Amino acid sequence: MGQKWKNYMALAKARLALSVVFSACTAYYLGTESFNAYHFLLLGLGGFLVTASANTLNQVLEKDTDRKMKRTQDRPLPAGRMESWEAVLFAGIAAAVGLLALAFFNPMTAFLGSVSLVSYAFIYTPLKRISPVAVWVGAVPGALPMAIGWVAATGELGLAAFFLFSLQFLWQFPHFWAIAWVAYKDYAEGGFYLLPSSQKDGRTKETALQAAFYVLCLIAMSWAPVSLGISGYIAAGIMFFMGLFFLYFAIRLFKQTTAKAARQLMLASLVYQLVVFLALMIDKI
Repeated sequence: MGQKWKNYMALAKARLALSVVFSACTAYYLGTESFNAYHFLLLGLGGFLVTASANTLNQVLEKDTDRKMKRTQDRPLPAGRMESWEAVLFAGIAAAVGLLALAFFNPMTAFLGSVSLVSYAFIYTPLKRISPVAVWVGAVPGALPMAIGWVAATGELGLAAFFLFSLQFLWQFPHFWAIAWVAYKDYAEGGFYLLPSSQKDGRTKETALQAAFYVLCLIAMSWAPVSLGISGYIAAGIMFFMGLFFLYFAIRLFKQTTAKAARQLMLASLVYQLVVFLALMIDKI
């Protein structure tokens, strides 16, 4: 039973799913006028299950390529610890329960959850083997949890929801490209070339420069929470200085073009996200 549970958690990519839940719950907290712990937990459950379903379907579709990469060879499907039908059944149940939980808030929340699930599993996943454009496509379901959390709290899909979506959308590019740089050889063995360079080996200054561009976009957005009435000047100032911190490591990658610099950029992206989210919540208006 213990191994079976571990297999399901591996299909769900539990740590990744929890990071998605963190994003959605952050946006929910920012949007709600009166905090409700029950609603907060229900959103977390729904977000986790929908993400688990998308991640499971991703692994069903990539079972054969996962066998070729050391990073993924021990996942339940390529390792033979679980059959595809069982994974699909788990994904279906998780999606149904998760979307039902999101529908409790309002129809738009459930709709956005459905868009996130379908676009990740059935558009981003097959596109990964075709073109680096997949990263831009995958950034949409990756950013939707922020909009989902806001809409769950407010029922409105307005400028504030778009800002939160954009914050997560832009953040993903330097974050994911840093990961793809570090794991380049493993990805290449699976037939994935996801770095945005004109060269097949995308570990170039061109990729680093594009990563820096998206960080600059994040810096330019630093004062938006104030104008949108989401958070105050303290949070905006922290966003600005954390953006400079993030940019330093993007420039470092541009100068060095090494796996070590890419790993440092990846870690910097995680620090940026955590500090900015906490600042927005603490300085909530």
